[in-house]
Amino acid sequence: MTDEARARWHEQLQNALDEAAAGKPERLCAKIADLDGSALADVLEALDSEPRLVLWNNITAQRRGQVLVESHGEVRRGLIEATDAQTLADAVQGLDLDDLSDIDADLPPEVLRSVLERMPQERRQRFDALRVYPDDCAGGLMDADPVSVRPDADVASAAATLRRHREQQGALPEHLHALMVTDDSGRYLGMVELADLLVNDGDRPVREVMTRQDQALPVDLSAADVARRFEDHNLLSAAVVDDAGRLIGRITVDDVVDVLRAQAERSQLANTGLDNETDTFAPTLVASRRRAVWLGVNLVNALIAAAIISLFDETIDQLVALAVLMPVVASMGGVAGTQSMALVIRAIALDQVHGSTRWRLLRRELAVGGLNGLLWALVVAAVALAWFGNPALSAVFATAVILNLMMGVFAGTGIPMLLSRLGVDPALAGGVVLVALTDAVGFGVFLGLGSLLLI
Repeated sequence: MTDEARARWHEQLQNALDEAAAGKPERLCAKIADLDGSALADVLEALDSEPRLVLWNNITAQRRGQVLVESHGEVRRGLIEATDAQTLADAVQGLDLDDLSDIDADLPPEVLRSVLERMPQERRQRFDALRVYPDDCAGGLMDADPVSVRPDADVASAAATLRRHREQQGALPEHLHALMVTDDSGRYLGMVELADLLVNDGDRPVREVMTRQDQALPVDLSAADVARRFEDHNLLSAAVVDDAGRLIGRITVDDVVDVLRAQAERSQLANTGLDNETDTFAPTLVASRRRAVWLGVNLVNALIAAAIISLFDETIDQLVALAVLMPVVASMGGVAGTQSMALVIRAIALDQVHGSTRWRLLRRELAVGGLNGLLWALVVAAVALAWFGNPALSAVFATAVILNLMMGVFAGTGIPMLLSRLGVDPALAGGVVLVALTDAVGFGVFLGLGSLLLI
């Protein structure tokens, strides 16, 4: 859809929302009839709170459950708060177990209790097993109802297992492309592709057509590592096993896409102090309060830098050129540190930073920083000499650029490693520490050298 078509669609939607608010929902219902849960969630998140509730109240109960699954945290919680308990229970009753486990923490206790009471005992046991695992591991991502067959079954029996599952559950699991193969104890052995069930004789044993592979995922494997396994091995789905190797679930590529999208959104928002749970159209006071904390942190950093500058006010009074050149010193260190930090955070995400590789990466980054520092020190020295005609000032300026650039590289490499070992997301906190260090060190070194050598 082009930008023009999208704008026209949203204008028509707004008109339909106005009519629905006035008691005429027919046009709105027709407008959203073809949208699935994900698209509806996107539309809801792009609306202010009042029209959002108008649209929400005109969505059918069955689609509301999927909308809640696809919505981000603050939007989801706002919709739940605005909905009565019975309506919520009806909306989430038909969700897949893994989807229900994704939102159960946001549901009111009485709603979740009502949903569980309606569940068959076997389904409830599978759901309880899912709830044990955190959302950011394989157990939290998996579908706890994999379809499995024994290796000594024949192809015809495996096909019959699929038909029985569809009759009992009303549909086959989403994105099903293979059956899991387990032994009599439930231990995972491999999988058999549905295509192989179609092209082989019905009396042929499953063990002869199955794929024996070791790509089963431990139930406690982190979500990031799950995504990496799918990427490295081009998987469409993977079995999830417990410590004894027993099959307890499966993860499909659509689950991994959700993980990757969440990681990308978190990286984009982290350095601003926001996260992917944030409601873009939250009330003004709520948004202001959230951002005020982050602005306060940056204010502290700025005051520290200002305090360092104030120590050299007499020096600056005597040589105004120092004040002119100070921002250059700080920015060169900050940019160099940001480059190193981005590289290291990526390496941490890919599990490439461990043991001796930490020191090798640090030495490499310092070497790169040293070469770049020498190159740009010559450039800034020439610029300062041409600008102010003071060779001593040029030398001080070049030295400060080299030192602060090296500090930026050292901090940009070391900070994310340290934060990662402390269990803190380096993408969230690293940028603040880096800016504070490069500003403070840059100003202090430049003005300190200026005081010693130029005044």
